[in-house]
Amino acid sequence: MIDVYLLSGFLGSGKTSLLVQLIDQVNKQGRQPAVLMNEFGELNIDSQIVEEKKEVPLKELLNGCICCTGAESTEAQLQSLLTDYPNVDVLFIETTGAAHPVEALDAVYSPLFADQLDVKGIITVVDAMRWLDRDKLSPRMLALFLEQVRHAHFMLLNKADLLTADQLASVTMQVTQFNSFAPLVQTTNAKIDFSYIEKMVDAASAPKHAVSTGSGLPLASKVLSFEKPINQEHFEDWVRSLPDTVYRMKGYIQLEGSRYSHLFQYAYGMVNWIPEYMQIPSKLVIIGEQLSSFEYPPEK
Repeated sequence: MIDVYLLSGFLGSGKTSLLVQLIDQVNKQGRQPAVLMNEFGELNIDSQIVEEKKEVPLKELLNGCICCTGAESTEAQLQSLLTDYPNVDVLFIETTGAAHPVEALDAVYSPLFADQLDVKGIITVVDAMRWLDRDKLSPRMLALFLEQVRHAHFMLLNKADLLTADQLASVTMQVTQFNSFAPLVQTTNAKIDFSYIEKMVDAASAPKHAVSTGSGLPLASKVLSFEKPINQEHFEDWVRSLPDTVYRMKGYIQLEGSRYSHLFQYAYGMVNWIPEYMQIPSKLVIIGEQLSSFEYPPEK
């Protein structure tokens, strides 16, 4: 039986950072990890991050959601992964931040894999900064954010280093009260010992909740392409001008004065640049609401 862990959490919470570390730890244990990754848009930016850093069997679902409506695609990718890589010991499924965790879990519970997959439960990365300002989300996005916390079997309260001691204590208490079933660990950069997660997660005793659908959310994705190198200062000025309805941005961008591309990531007002050592087409994925008018540089 292959142990299966579903990684859930809102856009930009740190799921991919967690995934890369868990892969490392499983490899060091002498076990073979594999990944099924869902991207909200048409580009597989997060998948590329995993592929570049790790030699790990990986399948992906693009431009959609691992959920009840995408169950057929999920089954096909799982079937392909299990057929191509028969020696897998641990499977991590990273959902898009727009996925309802229970719908995603339901899609994995297929009779095709009943004798192969041992679904352990849902690991939710809770963005501590986002929790503080959760009421600024639109009603539907707030509902999704809370559902991701509510259905967790294990929680990481991530970005704990960005809160004051009083804020961290308050958020920890609130999240724990909202989901008193799941153990919660405060983390920075989603760093945690996988063996501890394994000990604490017990899917068999998970609470039973009525499932409200995550479909029909007002999220959209948009891809921007850049033909020429970008001025970093001007680009960051543009990023700071964006409204709160932009939840996540990620992509590869060539900056002026740099020979190679940079991996750019944005979440909750914070930007991160990571230099690459190869030339990658400059494309940026934007995830949020009301994106139709977004351009770079913005039209004046």
